[in-house]
Amino acid sequence: MLPSSLGAGRLARPGIWLVPALSLAYLAFSYLLIGFRPEQLVLVGICNACYFLSNTTRRLITGFSIFVVFWILYDYMRAFPNYAYRAVDVAQLYLTEKRIFGITYQGKILTPNEFWLLNHQPFLDVLCGIFYLCWVPIPLAFAGYLFFTKRQLFFEFSLTFLLVNLLGFTLYYVHPAAPPWYVQQHGLTFHPLAMGSTAGLARFDSFFGAHIFQGIYAKNANVFAAMPSLHSAYPAIVLFFAVKNKSGFFNLVFFTIMVGIWFAAIYTSHHYTLDVLAGITTALTGITILQVLVAKSPAFNRLLAAFMQATAPPPPAGEAT
Repeated sequence: MLPSSLGAGRLARPGIWLVPALSLAYLAFSYLLIGFRPEQLVLVGICNACYFLSNTTRRLITGFSIFVVFWILYDYMRAFPNYAYRAVDVAQLYLTEKRIFGITYQGKILTPNEFWLLNHQPFLDVLCGIFYLCWVPIPLAFAGYLFFTKRQLFFEFSLTFLLVNLLGFTLYYVHPAAPPWYVQQHGLTFHPLAMGSTAGLARFDSFFGAHIFQGIYAKNANVFAAMPSLHSAYPAIVLFFAVKNKSGFFNLVFFTIMVGIWFAAIYTSHHYTLDVLAGITTALTGITILQVLVAKSPAFNRLLAAFMQATAPPPPAGEAT
């Protein structure tokens, strides 16, 4: 049996029944909406384990619940494919990219994606794959660092991340867009049941004899969600908050990763230059909105204070609460 003090402490935690209940509700609703997926159990397992393991992990998962909301919303997009609501932009985006950023090569005008498809190099294949693997781990790692060092900045960062994603998801439905690899594989005709593709990232998998990106893109929730490029938005958010945090040398590291991801998005034919620019614009829009709220909105600052209180470490033993 657990020591009485430990058992009482655990039972006293807020959400002792709420977290398991929400987990079961999430699994049931997910099954009805999109069917069972193994990663749903992984998410539930991580959330419950962190919540009940210790005070520190409970605080951590409470703070990171903002990222859990993002993941659930992204996953549920499977149930509502954007091409069912508006026509997908296949040809116009491709032709606009060629007109604005076209490269003359061997007597033809090519999009940057087409140019790199003909001129790819093993070194760039590997480098771009490494950069692309950073697009989620780097924001999460940076968020973890902020959580334990500057929690207000952590919540500003996390809410900005969520807002930028919500803006991006909205634009996916307002303007569904095919990625460059789709045109390379299917032409300018719309095929609603087209499967996701690793595109140029397949060369990274091939180089290492692995199936890293194949496994990632097999879980793609929406093929026609190329604009804006959230791959390009995330590192811009990280860099802004790194600079705000006065992160010194790491500002240069994050800048390098940001530019590397932007290039990789185009090099691997996952995004047009226009998609990347739209992603940067979405990131700057989300950052601006959140910073204005922090500066001007007492209600928003009360929300931040509530988040910080919910994730505050317990007082030292013997200290009055």
